Amino acid sequence: MVKEEQVMDYIIDEMKATDWPQAAEIYMEGIRTKIATFQSEAPDWEDWDRSHCSACRLTARRGDTILGWAALSPVSGRCVYSGVAEVSIYMGTSYQGQKVGTALLEELIRLSEENGYWTLQSGIIRENAASLNLHKKCGFREIGYRERLGKMDNGKWHDVVLVERRSKVAG
Repeated sequence: MVKEEQVMDYIIDEMKATDWPQAAEIYMEGIRTKIATFQSEAPDWEDWDRSHCSACRLTARRGDTILGWAALSPVSGRCVYSGVAEVSIYMGTSYQGQKVGTALLEELIRLSEENGYWTLQSGIIRENAASLNLHKKCGFREIGYRERLGKMDNGKWHDVVLVERRSKVAG
């Protein structure tokens, strides 16, 4: 269960299907940077819903406005990896640098441990310093990188830095 938390002038709570239009626009803001994801468009709700863990989906919201979102995706369908998940976290450009991302990621970590996840991982495009710093601030460590792993729709190749956080309480 998501712990609804009052933090400054926004709350962090469970993402709902009705949040997706705003969350998808935030995702598109990330896509347009060309350093947040290799995706070129946001999926529709049904595809996004199918590919993400149902228990760990969060939004930071102020009233009816979504400031950012975070969610987990399974890394494998094999049962031995049931406690390993990939982190997605996106902040609206107007809300970056205000510690909302830190609050979201910390709550996602707490919720993931409550749901039995023992490893969270993320692949971050090397040029995305803000995301790398956020993950490191929240206890993730760099475990390596993959050279020229993906090519953007503009033809530019990018290295991806691999980070992980091992739970001290789950698994």
